[in-house]
This record gives sequence, structure tokens and C-alpha cells, in this order.
Amino acid sequence: MLEKLKSNINELAKQAVYLAENTLIGDSYEKKREMALEFVVSNIPVCAPFKKIVAKILAKFIDEAIDIAFECAKSLIKDVEQ
Repeated sequence: MLEKLKSNINELAKQAVYLAENTLIGDSYEKKREMALEFVVSNIPVCAPFKKIVAKILAKFIDEAIDIAFECAKSLIKDVEQ
């Protein structure tokens, strides 16, 4: 169950970064990261009362997933520009 939740969070992180990059064009990385984090936490596939608890328990994992998604997005942008 935990592995499935982590897999869902990884997918949410990718979606969140895509949304943040396309919505907040020109804004700082911090604003984009904050938006991505809010997106992931609000869409974690657990019952609403438990979202904050799960987000706190998996905070480090969520942060890492978002960082990896941003790195992937940066490398894709660099590949397209070349």
C-alpha cells in the first residue's frame, strides 16, 4: 500500500511541476515549488481528514519527488533548446 502511495505521489509531482512551470512562467523556483507542493498534498489519494497527516509523514519523500520532477523538467527543456 505504501509503495502504491509513493508511486501516486511521484506521478502527482510530475503533474504538479508541469502545471507550475506552465502556469507561473517567469516566476521564481520557490513559487513554482510551493505551488507544486500544494498540488501534490491536495491530491494525495487518501481520505481528506488524513491528507495532512500523510503529508507530514511523507514530507521528505514528497519534497524529493518534486525536486526530481523539476530536475527532469529542466533536462527536457535543455534537450529541446539544443
